[in-house]
Formats: sequence, C-alpha cells, structure tokens
Amino acid sequence: MKRVVDIIAALIILAVLSPIILIVAGLIRGESGSPVFYRQVRVGYQRNTFELLKFRTMKVNPVRDHGKELDPADPEITFIGRFLRRFKIDELPQLLNVLRGQMSLVGPRPPLPLLLSEMNGHELKRFDVLPGLTGLAQVNGNIHLSWTQRFKYDLQYVDRCSFLLDMSILLKTILIVCFGEHRFVDRGIEK
Repeated sequence: MKRVVDIIAALIILAVLSPIILIVAGLIRGESGSPVFYRQVRVGYQRNTFELLKFRTMKVNPVRDHGKELDPADPEITFIGRFLRRFKIDELPQLLNVLRGQMSLVGPRPPLPLLLSEMNGHELKRFDVLPGLTGLAQVNGNIHLSWTQRFKYDLQYVDRCSFLLDMSILLKTILIVCFGEHRFVDRGIEK
C-alpha cells in the first residue's frame, strides 16, 4: 500500500511542480552552467547503495569536499542554491528516486556510506525500511540534532511506521517548508 501511495503522490507532485522544476533547472544552468543535478551515493533499504539526486546548489568544482552539513552562508553555495536549500526545492529530484523504488516519501534519510561504520547494530535497523525524502528527524530538529538523536528518531519511525504517522510527517514537512523550521520544529527528544 505504501509503495502505491508513493508512486501516485510522486507522479502528482512531479506533474504539478514540473513548471517549477524546469524553471529551477534553467536558473541553475544560467547561473553556473551544467550539471543541473548533483548525484551522490547513499545507503538505502537493506544497506544497498543507490545514486541520490538533488538539484546542484554548489559551485561546479568545490574547493573542498563536503561530507557534513554546510552553513547556509558558505561561499561554495550559489545564490540560487541558497534559495533552493531554504525551501528544500533542491530535494525535488529525489521524487525520481521514489519512482525507481529506491526511496519513499517518508522514512529515515539515506546516509552517506562512510556513516555506516559509525552505526551500532541497533542503529542498522533503520535500513529495514526505504529511506525517505522526509522523516521524523527532519520534522523534529533536523540539522539541529546530533547524529545520535537523528538515529533515535529513525528507529522510532521504524518501530512506529504507519499510514497516519506518514501523513503527520508529510503535513509537518509542508508547514516547515512553507513557514520555516523555527515555527514547527520541536528540538527535544527523549534521551
């Protein structure tokens, strides 16, 4: 059932937002050339790797390799990229990952392969479900959370996964994107 909802929702979102997607692609190309998309290997369901897609928000040849969260004022982020990141528009190409069955709309965010070595056996349970465009950690603090806190939210999601929880997370995600994280994010978590 979840897969069917993912496919239908991804197709509808892509159809509705296709003019915005085309405009964004043109703006990126106009500001800093090709490529328009950024591709990165991530770890998904059952620890299988896949190529995650995003709109490129940084200069074509960054001076340094970024494996961590970037400050929004980082000079490597383009002018258009700042806007895309602020409103999470850079994540829209991941709807193609959803259609390919590599991701779901809701689930733990797919980590970089190098983070696997930092996870204990219990934390690996997060790979029992498809990774998502958004998840519990993203609507409860996201970059303000430590990796340990993010993993706790991921495991809570795996344990409590349901249609109602997914709808709740999607609604909160929409509110965060439209009105800002500071208004809707609870930065507390059970320790």
